[in-house]
Amino acid sequence: MSDNTPPKTASPWRFSTAPCMDWTDRHCRYFWRLMSRHTRVYTEMVTTGALIHGDSHRHLRFNEEEHPVALQLGGSSPEDLAVSAKMGADYGYDEINLNCGCPSDRVQNGAFGACLMREAELVRDCVSAMQEVVDIPVTVKHRLGIDDDNSYDIVRDFVGTVAEGGSQVFIAHARNAWLKGLSPKENREVPPLRYDWVYQLKRDFPDLTIVLNGGITTLDECQTHLAHVDGVMLGREPYQNPWLLSEVDRQLFEDDAASGKPSALAHHPSMASRQTTAEALIPYLEKVLSEGGRLNHVLRHVLGLYQRQPGGKQFRRILSEGMHAEGAGIELFEQAISQTEALIARRRA
Repeated sequence: MSDNTPPKTASPWRFSTAPCMDWTDRHCRYFWRLMSRHTRVYTEMVTTGALIHGDSHRHLRFNEEEHPVALQLGGSSPEDLAVSAKMGADYGYDEINLNCGCPSDRVQNGAFGACLMREAELVRDCVSAMQEVVDIPVTVKHRLGIDDDNSYDIVRDFVGTVAEGGSQVFIAHARNAWLKGLSPKENREVPPLRYDWVYQLKRDFPDLTIVLNGGITTLDECQTHLAHVDGVMLGREPYQNPWLLSEVDRQLFEDDAASGKPSALAHHPSMASRQTTAEALIPYLEKVLSEGGRLNHVLRHVLGLYQRQPGGKQFRRILSEGMHAEGAGIELFEQAISQTEALIARRRA
């Protein structure tokens, strides 16, 4: 286990990044860890079928530096979820999270995700089955309701019932999930945000850890929400603007370079710049390439590092145009860094 332990006064769920399909793989999570030691990171959703009947190592492998890291599972069979949760715990994950919030068609067809908001007793039994076989927290990520549900009582009763199964942490995406008529992307943007309902969950369940997710883009917004709930979870913003994470430890955990705590990685995140963060990724890139991976497997997650900076578009262009080429190597990344930093220096001169 790494030393990424938040201060005693902060919840371990104070700040986290959301599980996102095709985004939050092990390469992305390693890159993010270069910028924050306290951020809690989540895997992409992995179905129970993929773990039990597929290549479990491919789905479960992660880097030791990623801690604290949670495995998100998709499924609705208590028995299969218990087997999968035990596999995740044995691999060393810090948390098992059950997906009750994803609205995509393939999730509905598999009888898991947001449609489970209608099956609180089943979710309770799933949580209980998992909690019986692991010693790590079993948590639930959910929506406020489905389709045109328009009553706070629905999510309140869902959380109350599921908590009977032993879960103490609920991550509420502050929107309904529309299972008909909206794409997964539209489901993250169109349904109205109801932050007050998530705040009310914390008032109604003061002994539970309540984490708010949905529509948050700045750390100032995080601070506002943290006056009402235990934690915040961000999805798209850290991926599109990863440098946001470089301020998380200082602003949300009161941990900065003056604390003297060593980082789990080679440098202290709070002392890093975009350039040193990029350069700190190079040994990892070399390792991935030596294992047969491709440059784009890692660098696709890095495109936004210079977001909103002079040279940011150039950095993205160099990588986007070159990282998919056969035989592309470390020198492409080094070129992108050096040319971008040179442009920044000229702009500042």
